[in-house]
Amino acid sequence: MREEYRNQIWLHFAVLIFGTTGVIGKLISLGSYQLVWYRLIIAIAALGFFLAVVQHQFNSSGRSIGKMLGVGVILAAHWVTFFEAIKQSNVSVSLVCFSSSTLFVSFIEPFYYKRKVAWHEPILGVFIVLGLYFVFRAEFKYVAGMQLSILSAFLAAWFTVLNGLLVRGSDARTITFFELLGALAILSLFLAVTNRFEVSQLRPLLSDLGWLLILGTVCTAFSFVLSIQLVKKISPFSFVMAVNLEPIYAILLALLIWPDSETMSEGFYLGAGMVVLAIFLNSYFQKRRNGFIGGVVDRGR
Repeated sequence: MREEYRNQIWLHFAVLIFGTTGVIGKLISLGSYQLVWYRLIIAIAALGFFLAVVQHQFNSSGRSIGKMLGVGVILAAHWVTFFEAIKQSNVSVSLVCFSSSTLFVSFIEPFYYKRKVAWHEPILGVFIVLGLYFVFRAEFKYVAGMQLSILSAFLAAWFTVLNGLLVRGSDARTITFFELLGALAILSLFLAVTNRFEVSQLRPLLSDLGWLLILGTVCTAFSFVLSIQLVKKISPFSFVMAVNLEPIYAILLALLIWPDSETMSEGFYLGAGMVVLAIFLNSYFQKRRNGFIGGVVDRGR
């Protein structure tokens, strides 16, 4: 098999892993705070082991590390709101609303990168908002989950833009490791202050342990390492276009597992289709404008 085809297969496998994150979050019975806390511990251990094996050197300055730890606070808030959105609605609704992160990136990025907003971004933004309107109108019973998912999308967009700045001066593996540490520190502090460290709240069910290990190792540490390897061999534009398929993969997977609760109305699929189309169009216009996509879209999931 030619190497380019092999890389494409691995790329779509990575995107499928990204899409399973929400599905696994729904399968785990723990609350969103505790779920993310365990995910962070497992991911840090797995990534730390990998970095030790490859003898990775941490050469960043104290100031840079402080920034990474600070961005980790945003990561923690993003993960908690994402999983809470799924628990209060379902995978399909949460993933579609979370796709609005593309809209938020379009308006946050110009502020940090000191560039003008491209002509197509407000137009696609209106298109995404219109799509979300159809989703809200069709599935209003999930309004709390939708609101949390959109908040999570904003946090993910902010996290992505800040990571784009950090990666200019530090190695991506170093950034991820310290961001995970920062997320774990702030979440542990929150759990301690709010008395959520009780054994009854932290004790996972036996069935949760396997899913937590998969979430922390495969969906976090492994997918991160795989993404780094793939982006070296595949054009950033191809990578981003494949990542845009994530909500489609996730929705199809959720439909296979929960056909009753994940089957939505026609209005939902109309709105979802508009949002996904806007995401692909945004990638296309970015390609036309820049000739390439400036880095991997890191949704922090």
